[in-house]
Parts: sequence; C-alpha cells; structure tokens
Amino acid sequence: MNGDNSSPLPRVQNGEEPGFVSYAVRENVAWVMLERPEVANTQNLRLLNQLDDLFRCAIDDTEVKVIVLGGRGKHFSAGHDLGTPERDKHMERERKHLWPSHLGPVGAESQYVLEQDAYLGLCRRWQEMPKPMIAMVQGGCIAGGLMLAWVCDLIIASDDAFFQDPVLRMGIPGVEYFAHAFELPPRVAKELLLLGDRMPADRAYQLGMVNRVVPRDQLEKEVESIANEVADRPGFGMMLTKQAINHVEDLRGKRTSMDSVFHMHHLAHAHNQLTSDHIVGGLDAKAMAAANKPKK
Repeated sequence: MNGDNSSPLPRVQNGEEPGFVSYAVRENVAWVMLERPEVANTQNLRLLNQLDDLFRCAIDDTEVKVIVLGGRGKHFSAGHDLGTPERDKHMERERKHLWPSHLGPVGAESQYVLEQDAYLGLCRRWQEMPKPMIAMVQGGCIAGGLMLAWVCDLIIASDDAFFQDPVLRMGIPGVEYFAHAFELPPRVAKELLLLGDRMPADRAYQLGMVNRVVPRDQLEKEVESIANEVADRPGFGMMLTKQAINHVEDLRGKRTSMDSVFHMHHLAHAHNQLTSDHIVGGLDAKAMAAANKPKK
C-alpha cells in the first residue's frame, strides 16, 4: 500500500512471536493484512488470535471508521493451516471465549472446544463488530478464507478471484462458519459443496455474494475509494445499520442453522477419527491443493 500515514506493525510481535498479520491506518481506515503469502495466507491459530487483537485496535481507535481486511500476495486466503511448518495446533493459545483449552480433552472433545472458540466463535465475534468491514479479495478465497470474507459487510474482488469450499473431500459438510445458504441460493450452495469447484468472481457477483469485481491492478484503489466514502457516514448510524441487517439474518435462522450444522461438522470429524484415525480423513495440505486444482 502506498501513502500510509502510520507504520504497519512489524512481522515480529510480542517478543519472539512472529507477526502473521499487519496493521496500518490511513485516512480513518484501518488496513489489516494477512502476512503469510508464502503459504497462501493459510490461517494458523496464532494468526487468528493476532487478527482478533488488531480488530480490537481498530475498534478502540476512535479515528478509525472502517476496517479493510486483505491478504498479502497472490491469494486472499487458502483456508485453515493443514500442515505448514508453523502450524500450531499442538501449542496452547489465548482463548477469546470461555471454552476450555483444546490441549486437555481427548477424543472428539478436543477439536470441538477448539473450533467453538477459534473458528465459529471468532467469526461470530467479528461479524458483530460495530464498525463496517470490507474484504479485499484476490486469488483464492478457499474454505476458511470464505469464513473471513463472509464476516465482512462488503466484499470487493479482483477479476482473478475465486471462491471455493472443497472440504466435502474430507467427508465434512462445509466450513465451521456455515453461511453458505445465506450467502448463496440453496442449489448453488449445494453445488459449491458437492462439486467443490472454484466459483469465479464474476459469478459470485451475479449471485450477490460479491459487491464489485475490478481488475487486479485496480483492486486496492477501488477498496480505498469505497472505504473512504463509507468512512464519511455517521458512525452510530453505521453501527445500527449493521445490527439491523445482522438481526434480520438471525430472524431468518442464520445463527440456529449454523449451530445445527456445526454439530454435523463435528460428527463428521468424529466419524473420520473412527474410520481413518484422522479428523480430516487423512488428507493433508498437499493432497487438498492437488485435488482443488481446476479441471482441464
């Protein structure tokens, strides 16, 4: 980004802990960027916690009116970390809600309490933030990447962006923040899950999941223009607008349906553990990346 009025946070934070997310503010807009381009901005647990911390910075800063969420490099986010050298599921993490540590329980309970806090819990927390958030999406927005985009109020995509939830290959009925049938018509949501194919940005725009599609080299400029325009609106009015739309979605059953599918998600994890001794059916990041390539 050019013309920053503040310095981004360094890639190393909190002593020796690496910084997987950066933060900068310019003209009343906080720019929060995922900083793992070498692994397509896959999300380990520390990245998610750092993201939460930086969202807190944006909320606490009275000068910030709008938040932009983006990912550095070729892809917005290829989802949850399935096996990079910095995968940290074995480590204790700062819990944001009152769920127990995932390191103590055994069997299905360990993954259940982890995902209640780190995946479903954080996404719900972020969707309810009172300041508007814009997702700036380029390249792949896959599985857990969808969760980050879907909690935002607006999604602006580059013309090379694509959206994909291929986790049915693991025997799992979609990602933890199950907003599929609210973001898309039901048959299209089924297509996204059953086929697991890439949905191009222009189709996502036609279906209403994306607000605008622009050339890749104009993406940041377009997002900046929209963010600055939104920042001129009254803050309390924006807060109430977000609450109003979120309330309507919940009246339509979004929260209760998400709770129901979350339990199906964990039934699938438990089934995988019983049948393959692996919560995702033995598929690692390399196997999923190979399977997710577009058909020739």
